[in-house]
Amino acid sequence: MKHFFNILPALALAACGANPDAPADAKAGPEGSIAEIHERLLVMDSHLDTPANLSRPGFDIMADNPTRLGQVQVDLPKMQRGGLDGGFWVIYTPQGPLDAASFEAAKQAALTRSDEILEMVAAHPDHFELAETADDVERIVAADRRVVLKSIENAYPIGTDLGLVEEFYNRGVRLIGPVHFRDNQFADSATDLSASDLGGLTPLGEDLVREANRLGMLIDGSHAAGSAVEDIMDLSTTPIVLSHTGVSALYDHPRNISDDLLRRVAADGGVIQINALGSYIEDLEPPAERTAALEALAAEFEGRSMFELSDSERAAYAARREVIDSDYPMPLSSFDVFMEQMQHALEIVGPDHVGMGADWDGGGGVAGMEDVSYLPKVSERLMAEGYSEEDLRKIWGGNLLRVLREAEAARAD
Repeated sequence: MKHFFNILPALALAACGANPDAPADAKAGPEGSIAEIHERLLVMDSHLDTPANLSRPGFDIMADNPTRLGQVQVDLPKMQRGGLDGGFWVIYTPQGPLDAASFEAAKQAALTRSDEILEMVAAHPDHFELAETADDVERIVAADRRVVLKSIENAYPIGTDLGLVEEFYNRGVRLIGPVHFRDNQFADSATDLSASDLGGLTPLGEDLVREANRLGMLIDGSHAAGSAVEDIMDLSTTPIVLSHTGVSALYDHPRNISDDLLRRVAADGGVIQINALGSYIEDLEPPAERTAALEALAAEFEGRSMFELSDSERAAYAARREVIDSDYPMPLSSFDVFMEQMQHALEIVGPDHVGMGADWDGGGGVAGMEDVSYLPKVSERLMAEGYSEEDLRKIWGGNLLRVLREAEAARAD
């Protein structure tokens, strides 16, 4: 849902319906065809921004909505075609001012988004179910329903009241990321290059990690500066998750991490879930017209955050941004570039510490993997590279369940 930032790729249109690029039933060996192997895996994605669509007019989670790259890529038919069993459904809040009124507005927005996720589940109990534990995940998949775990991207709505972490935990949140595009009350952001260096986690951020550990909630290091990721690992009693992150060895972007830091994440038992947001995985030059239009839009709204705009101003901003994205789309990255990211991470830390967090409906997706119906292509490529079905079992969901169980076991009862 993070499509009001210049560094994100544009929304592009793609056709819905059956996926012509899905792997054929070619034999992969005695285990069966690629399609059969993929279908029997527990397939999870750690970062689904789909909740942003739940209140949008015209979107129906049960319908085969026309794919829009970076915005509309997940619904039940696409999940069924791609074998996606579920994942972490994101409660995302854009960063705003660090004052009491803005904290309250952000909290209410996050609570509303959380309720929308629950309403989706309640409306379709035969197809979706809320999961609160790793055992829940396995039970839900065995019952042929889709898994809905909740996560918070940007802990900004917590304000300075860490008691809210437990409130969100009680509402089903099991993964929390302290920070987003800008530094906040908890941590340095990887992409806030203009602000003062907070030195990683702030004292309040350290308390956030301790509270998440106490509750049995995973910590998400995506969007955090490298110093903050290191602080989280120094302090946390359980492994870290990078829910949608890439590797800087292939493309040096602030949202990606170095091989050395990746090795430390793995040594700590953590997992990197590979991002598929094009401008994070290769150098994509925006059209000059797009840059000019976005600069004019930002100037018109005086650089204010979403929480500083009135309802009518937010609607006007969103409508203008949609026109810009349609008229001046970003160039796309490719499936091959995405797979190079994943394969590099696998070469560095192995299949026990790598997974999938493509940033669906939040800017992710590449040419050749435009929505979640294309996920079997990832299994096909990995098996062609020599990875086994057991390796794929870890990559697609086993690693996430492992770290979730570790967090559950560390919960202070």
